[in-house]
Amino acid sequence: MLLRMSTLLLRTLREDPADAEVPSHRLLLRAGYIRRAASGGYTWLPLGKLVLDRITEVVRGELFAIGDQEVHFPALLPAEPYQTSGRWAEYGDDIFTLADRRGAEHLLAPTHEEMAALLVKDLFTSYRDFPVTLFQVQTKFRDEARPRAGLLRGREFLMKDAYSFDLDDEGLREAYARHRAAYRRIFDRLGLDYTVVHAMSGAMGGSASEEFLATTPVGEDTFVGCTTCDYAANTEAVVTRAPAAGDPVAQPAVEVHDTPETPTIASLVELANARRLGGRDDWTAADTLKNVVLTVRQPGAERAEPLVIGLPGDREVDLKRVGAALHPAQVAVFDEWADHPELVRGYIGPQGLDKLGVRYLVDPRVTAGSAWLTGANEPGRHATGVVSGRDFTPDGTIEAAEVRAGDPCPDCADGELTIRRGIEIGHIFQLGRRFTDAFAVDVLGPAGKPVRPTMGCYGIGISRAVAAIAEQHHDDRGLRWPAAIAPCDVHLVVAGKGPQLDAALELGGRLAAAGVRVLVDDRTHVSAGVKFTDAELIGITRSVVVGRRLTDGYVELRARVGDDRVELPLDGLVERIVHEVHSERGNLGVAAR
Repeated sequence: MLLRMSTLLLRTLREDPADAEVPSHRLLLRAGYIRRAASGGYTWLPLGKLVLDRITEVVRGELFAIGDQEVHFPALLPAEPYQTSGRWAEYGDDIFTLADRRGAEHLLAPTHEEMAALLVKDLFTSYRDFPVTLFQVQTKFRDEARPRAGLLRGREFLMKDAYSFDLDDEGLREAYARHRAAYRRIFDRLGLDYTVVHAMSGAMGGSASEEFLATTPVGEDTFVGCTTCDYAANTEAVVTRAPAAGDPVAQPAVEVHDTPETPTIASLVELANARRLGGRDDWTAADTLKNVVLTVRQPGAERAEPLVIGLPGDREVDLKRVGAALHPAQVAVFDEWADHPELVRGYIGPQGLDKLGVRYLVDPRVTAGSAWLTGANEPGRHATGVVSGRDFTPDGTIEAAEVRAGDPCPDCADGELTIRRGIEIGHIFQLGRRFTDAFAVDVLGPAGKPVRPTMGCYGIGISRAVAAIAEQHHDDRGLRWPAAIAPCDVHLVVAGKGPQLDAALELGGRLAAAGVRVLVDDRTHVSAGVKFTDAELIGITRSVVVGRRLTDGYVELRARVGDDRVELPLDGLVERIVHEVHSERGNLGVAAR
C-alpha cells in the first residue's frame, strides 16, 4: 500500500479545535484522522480508518485463535426481544427507538445478547453443538445525554461483542478465562497500559464482571488499587469494610437538642462542640449521620419515589455508585421539598422514616449498635445517641459513599486504596442464564433431558480504543502510534523540489511492493518545515527524510518515539526497513497485508 499526501483526503490543522476537550480529541482532529459529522458522531478519514482496521485485525485474530466464530447481526432490531428480556424498559432514554411505517417499534442496537440467544435457540438442538462462542464487529448506538471527549463518549461507536454459550457453569468459567486471557494479549499488542478491575454488571446482569481500564487522567472511570495486595476495582464496585457491630442496648438514651441555624455538617459539629452536646466536645463530621434524599424511578414506573440514604457526615454521596447499586432504576437528586413537608431539609433523622413510608438505606459503616449525632426531624433540632438497631432499623445497606484514597482495602488487612482514572476499553461478564431463561433456550442434554445453556458476554470498544491509545501515546508535537496499529509503517518526507520527489516515489514503490505500508508526503506547495510538523502530528512510527543529502546517496531515518535520527545510505535501506517491519509484525502477531 502506498498513499500520496498530494491526493490523500487529509487536512491537518495548526490550532486546536475550540470544542476539543481532551488530547485524543484534539490530535485526531488536527492530524486528519476523523471529522465531526454530528453531536457524538464522527466520519473516519482514510488514515483514521486504517488505524481502526488495524485494531480490528488484532482483535479479530485473537478471537479466531481461541475458537470464536464471527457473525453479523442487524443494527436495526425489533422491540419484542428487548421487551421480553426487560431491557427495553431498563435502557429507558439511553437507546434510540423508532417506529416503522406500520407502527412497529424498533431500536438501534446498543448490544446483542437477545439476538445471540435467539440465534442459538433457532439453530442448536443438542448438547453436541456446545460450547460455542459467536462474535461480531459492528456499529452500536447509545443516546448519550451529553456526547463529549470525541470518540470517548459518542452516540455511535464501533464495538466487538462476543457471546459464549456453555452447558454448565464450569464451562462458562472456562470461556470467561479464555476471553480474559485473549483480552490481555489484545491490549498488550495494542501498546496499552491498562488495569483489570472488578466491576458492576449494569444492564448486562450476571454474577461477575471485570473491566479493562486504560490508565489516563482524562478517563471517565475512577478505579482503585491497593498498596499491599493486587485488589483493583471500579469505584462503583468497591466494597466498604464495615466496623464490628455493637450492642444497641448498651448505648445512652436519645437526647434532642436545640441546634438553630445548623443545616450543614460543619455548622452542626461546631455548635455540638461549643455546647458539649451529649457531654462531648470532641465531635467530628465522622460522628454525625448525614441523611441525603434522592428520588428513584423504577423502569416503567410513572413516578419516582423518595429514598433516604444515611452515611457518616464526613462522606459525600457518589451518585454513580448509587446508580450502579440500584440499577436499572433511575436515580436523581431530590428537589420536591414543598411536596414533602414531613422531610425537614437539613434536619432529617432516620428515626420515624419507616412510619412515613420512606425507604431508608445506610452506608455499611452504619452498623448495628453504632450511635450518631443526627437530625431530629424538626427545624433547628438534632439528636445525640441515635442508635442503629434500637432507634431505627434500616431497610438495608448500600454502597453509596464516595471512595477516598487511603480507605482500607476490602481484601487485605494492611493495604490502603489508591485512586486513578481510566478509560473503559473492554468489559467481560459471566451473564448466567438471564437471556436463555428469557427466551427458553433449551437443548437436549446427554441424559436425554432438556439443558439450558449459560452465557458469557465480552465487549471491546474498538473506536474508543483508538482514542485510548492516542491518550497514552502522544506528546506536545502530536501522536506517537505503536507499530501494531499505526496507519502506515513508514512516512516518506520529501524535503526538496529536485530529484528528491522522484527518489521518494521510487523508494515508496519498492517498499510497498515488499509489503510495507507507505505514506509519501509528495506535496509540492508546502515547505519542508510544514511537512516535518505534519509528520510529527500524524505520528507514524518511523519517517524517512529524502533531502539534500540524496545527491550523496543518503537519507535520514527518524523514529517518532525517542527522536532517534540517523543518516543511512539509500542502498540497502529497503531491505533494512522491510526487515524491521516484518520483525515488528512477527513479534506482534500482525499479518502482512
